[in-house]
Amino acid sequence: MADRILIKNAIVLSQDDAIGELPDADILIEGDKIVDVRPGISADGAEVIDAAGDIVIPGFVDTHRHTWETSIRTSAPDYTLGAYFSAILDKFAPNYRPEDVHAANLWGALECINAGITTLVDWSHIMNTAAHADAAISGLQESGIRSVFAFGFPNTSIQAWWFGMDWAGSTERIDGDLARKIRSQQLSDDRGLVTMALATRGTNFCKPEVVRYEWELAKELGVNITVHVAMDRFGYTKMQLRGLKDLDLLYPNTTYIHSSHLLDDEWQMVADSGGNVSLAPQIEMQMGHGWAPAATASKMGIPIGLSSDVATTASSDQFTQMHAVFASERARRHQETWDENLDGTIDTPNLITSRDVLRWATIDGARVAGVADWSGSITPGKKADLVIIDTQAVNVSPVIDPVGAVVCAADVSNVKTVFVNGKALKRDFKLAANLGAPRKAVEASRDYLIGTFGTPEPGWLPAKA
Repeated sequence: MADRILIKNAIVLSQDDAIGELPDADILIEGDKIVDVRPGISADGAEVIDAAGDIVIPGFVDTHRHTWETSIRTSAPDYTLGAYFSAILDKFAPNYRPEDVHAANLWGALECINAGITTLVDWSHIMNTAAHADAAISGLQESGIRSVFAFGFPNTSIQAWWFGMDWAGSTERIDGDLARKIRSQQLSDDRGLVTMALATRGTNFCKPEVVRYEWELAKELGVNITVHVAMDRFGYTKMQLRGLKDLDLLYPNTTYIHSSHLLDDEWQMVADSGGNVSLAPQIEMQMGHGWAPAATASKMGIPIGLSSDVATTASSDQFTQMHAVFASERARRHQETWDENLDGTIDTPNLITSRDVLRWATIDGARVAGVADWSGSITPGKKADLVIIDTQAVNVSPVIDPVGAVVCAADVSNVKTVFVNGKALKRDFKLAANLGAPRKAVEASRDYLIGTFGTPEPGWLPAKA
């Protein structure tokens, strides 16, 4: 691969307000960076990629994925959130070996790259041992994806680790010594290809002293926090932000995942503290968390990222999430307008737009992941994390509005070329990685884990010996 790459004649959706949307422009990459974006670039000696008619976007950002669950993909298509806790986290997770985590993280990261996701927040609550942590990081590194390794807690008992033995909050703490070791020895570079965050449980899942310990650990390590809040209608998921406020732990740059049932004053706490939200609209609707409240967050100026959450239950790509949030949030607003009979008019006011959705999937997602200073938009000086979308396919052509083409028409099959950090990890629809060994590893992991589950679920293929 040449050190200089010139993408020519593309439709560029930069997600940079100063550059905008360019109907016919070039992008020059030198090393790992974008150095120029405009029509008519000349670059002697550069490798030229003819992207005439194709759409170039910043890479998608998945702001919350339990990547370790890739080995048990679609094992739980009909599960509600409650069933997921009792089966996936209580039966599968304690049986995970380090090699299962490695296989799942590598395969899941390759899946991301194939789908045009260039940054992944790996919400890794499978830290059953130090070897599990090493395996998770290694899988991400081997794939070449930009990622945020969100170091979490073990999943050896949902009652102990999620709820506490008396169901009044866990007294178990994240392994601070292991977190410190990883931070100092493996993930000390905050602009490296793999960076670090802390994946925590928060108030009502943990005793207050545990919450304080984990938040202060994140502050000590200098990493951001990512935490699930207000999911489903469980009583203990309510008023979690109020709990954090009482503890004086509303840290800036904290990611509040799902947020489906935050109260009005809690939304204001997110905004006032400089927090952000990660929404998984497909999962939230399918499993019963609640609606993905993108319109609420957007109205308050809170950065929004999109998330695939769990491969056990739905597809793991940003096209699915864009379709889901675009439809669900507009449906909610249509219904509200009907119920309110605003002005007696036909048109529904304050609808989210396709450009909102693409922003959430790219630059806003980068803000949520904490990488927006060097990724998330097609901006000179930023890292070359780019995706070329083919527009010749029958599901995309003819293109009229290129944003509409990406948000409403395209799917994974249209992801033609993917650059991460200036490297083409997918080119002309083919991943650069050799998939043979990783596929065998993740299939072997599946067979082992299914074999440990007990009574097979209806519809499951028999486990291989």
